[in-house]
Amino acid sequence: MSINRRDLLKLAGVAGAAGMLPGLARAQSLEKTGVSIAVGGQALIYYLPLSIANVNGYFKDEGLNVKIIDFAGGSKALQAVVGGSADVVSGAFEHTISLQSKGQEYSSFVQQGLTPMIVLAVSKKTMPDYKSPEDLKGRKIGVTAPGSSTNMAISFFLSKYGVKPSDVSFIGVGGGAGAITAMRTGQIDAIANLDPVIGTLLKDDLITIIADTRTVKDTTEIFGGNMPSGCLYTRRDYIAANPNTVQALANAIVRADKWIQKSSPDEIAKVVPEGYLLGDVELYKACLEGNKPGLSPDGSMPEDGPRTALDALAAYIANFPADQIELSKVWNGEFVARANQKYPNG
Repeated sequence: MSINRRDLLKLAGVAGAAGMLPGLARAQSLEKTGVSIAVGGQALIYYLPLSIANVNGYFKDEGLNVKIIDFAGGSKALQAVVGGSADVVSGAFEHTISLQSKGQEYSSFVQQGLTPMIVLAVSKKTMPDYKSPEDLKGRKIGVTAPGSSTNMAISFFLSKYGVKPSDVSFIGVGGGAGAITAMRTGQIDAIANLDPVIGTLLKDDLITIIADTRTVKDTTEIFGGNMPSGCLYTRRDYIAANPNTVQALANAIVRADKWIQKSSPDEIAKVVPEGYLLGDVELYKACLEGNKPGLSPDGSMPEDGPRTALDALAAYIANFPADQIELSKVWNGEFVARANQKYPNG
């Protein structure tokens, strides 16, 4: 069945950002074959589609030579692209909105996650008598990196209980063994992190979960709608100048999204780097099972996603210029529509 331009724009949903491209990218040569992608904590299941696209050779299938640069957190990965040392970010969608509030034009073009997949938990060692979020005032909360999506998510959650970001201390602990050590040794009182870090801490009986965004149901209860998460995003002028390269990136991620959904935890655990397993393959597989609902099935954006993300930022950032944000500029769905046309079955 053929799909015309109008059909594709319908598939793009809230994107509406068709104006970014003068026409549909055709099967032309890539503007760039070498692309650097900055990511903050690649071993986290949150970023699994990026890793699968790489290890399964999907980027190479599209003619791309992708270099993945791993940082301690999403905010540091973002800094790499803003500073010009990387082309694209694999990170949290809400950064595109916060960047626009500062006059910088960035857009997501393919989703890796449906939910933030972030878990907030308190230490059983330093907070055994925890009763409510108000108890976190004056405490140290470990996040992957200050300013990252973990920092944003916990700030929003606390704001619902009258706890301001200035009421707590955010400590960057990364998304791997360092985060586990920080909790185990009592360096932090609470943590906002993802699997397999959270799964490891639970196995060792070190934490009590107080908020969980690994499923759509729990996410909508906390945020009041679909809260988009992991995605590939970059500068809008980069997308306009390299539409075929961006299409190739979207194709690879959509294939990875679909491969993950139809693959078992055993199959996934066999292809990811051994370091991702944190020494416990069975725990990693259990974490995969628990997080699968939070991963995107096809790279698309929920219709209410951008608005939910904007409302979340406005809820805890003082004087956030929500009325000045143009949501049509932070998500472009044309690339995902074409990727799904090319790879309907992954």
